[in-house]
Amino acid sequence: MAKRVFFSFHYQDVIDFRANVVRNHWLTKPDREAAGFFDASIWEDAKKTSSLALKRLINGELKNTTVTTVLIGSETYARRWVRYEIAKSMKKGNKLLGVHINGIKDKNRKTKSLGPNPFDYLAYQYSNDGKKLSIFEWKSGKWVKYQDLAPYPLKTIAPLRKRGICYKLSSNYPTYNWVKNDGYNNFAKWVE
Repeated sequence: MAKRVFFSFHYQDVIDFRANVVRNHWLTKPDREAAGFFDASIWEDAKKTSSLALKRLINGELKNTTVTTVLIGSETYARRWVRYEIAKSMKKGNKLLGVHINGIKDKNRKTKSLGPNPFDYLAYQYSNDGKKLSIFEWKSGKWVKYQDLAPYPLKTIAPLRKRGICYKLSSNYPTYNWVKNDGYNNFAKWVE
């Protein structure tokens, strides 16, 4: 069954056409079931509004999704709203994965070297009592509490051995390379 996927990306990758290749690859499949997803992402124009309005928009678009796919370009890791989309997806319980897209030829038929993995620049930590989860981001050479999402309660208490330790998201969430890992044929498996 096709998943409802939220795509998180830096708008420059839409301009360069790389994000579009992934988001629109279903058009050449027999149907959306074959592609494995329905696209639920929002566009950069919405980002011209206030922070609160944008958070509400993102929250609304994430509402009926089960998977969040981060399309990783050159600057994706540093984008404030990509980080928010990742953090909110975690809180919601979405499956999270990253897909490197710089190997896709852009509108000028050029590729780039892989961009930094956003999951290396975000971390989580269970509270000392194991009842809450806090998000951290890597800034100026250190981990700092993420300001766009307050610590939130967990449905189940975290194991004692995991409390108080900062874990990079990259230790828990997979990343793929659209070109090298044949995303066209494998994306439906990745989001399953």
